[in-house]
Amino acid sequence: MKMLKQYKECIIDLSFILLGSFLGSIGINMFLTNAKLLSSGLSGIALIFQYMFNIQAGVLIIVLNIPLFILSFIKLDRRFTIYSVTGTIALSLSLILTHNAGSIINMNDKLLYCIYGGAINGIGFGIVFAHNGSTGGFDIVSMLIKKKYSNFDLGNIMFCINLIIIAASTVLFNLPIALYTLLAMYIQTFVLDHVVKGTNKKKLVFIITNKENEIQELIMTRLRRGVTLLYGEGAYTKEKRKILYCIIPLSQLPEIKKIVTTIDKKAFLTIADATEVQGTGFKSNI
Repeated sequence: MKMLKQYKECIIDLSFILLGSFLGSIGINMFLTNAKLLSSGLSGIALIFQYMFNIQAGVLIIVLNIPLFILSFIKLDRRFTIYSVTGTIALSLSLILTHNAGSIINMNDKLLYCIYGGAINGIGFGIVFAHNGSTGGFDIVSMLIKKKYSNFDLGNIMFCINLIIIAASTVLFNLPIALYTLLAMYIQTFVLDHVVKGTNKKKLVFIITNKENEIQELIMTRLRRGVTLLYGEGAYTKEKRKILYCIIPLSQLPEIKKIVTTIDKKAFLTIADATEVQGTGFKSNI
């Protein structure tokens, strides 16, 4: 049963990685390349070669990723590597197949290309990352560096790489192209972050009540969520209290509020956003 569930999760993840990679290629070929703008990461470097030497970015991405895939198989998690290979091949083939997608639309406004290219890129790659995938390239490099130097921040690595791409676009093309590229990267990062968090939103709930037994029983039986008891003491009253601690999906938030208010209208309820939730009852990340 557990193997069947893992197999089902894997199929769902791979399907969304394929979809996200295709959307990413649309963002690049339909919008960014129309304005001669660059994307972030390895795809940005591939676009530089495409503009300068007419080598399709999709072909170059596969070629440049081959040594990284070998390193990933040796050094990193096998599942992460399989997902990365899937994402990279899907992105590369999609870039090749949609190479002429830019001819579908014709706008004379670089800003519109920049905004929509960055946004669609963010949605596409956000879907990939939300399902534990990657599109290879510097994602693998970042993971390798992170594994060797655990105190290294992945965001800083990608930021430095993107700065190099922007600097290169300034030298090889012109300053306006570099500035539009920077804006597209910002939009991509902003949208990507919201897609990743939006598909995996969890809520952290603290409940202070005199009827903790009834409330925790309903949470465990009706919502099928675990509850942890924390022991606290009122600073003013010195009264010892049990605090219910629970993490739930966003979809279950109305139900838990209903449970608490129905049993104890005087209960103190605190709700906060939770990220990077792993463990029993929640999908584990790679």
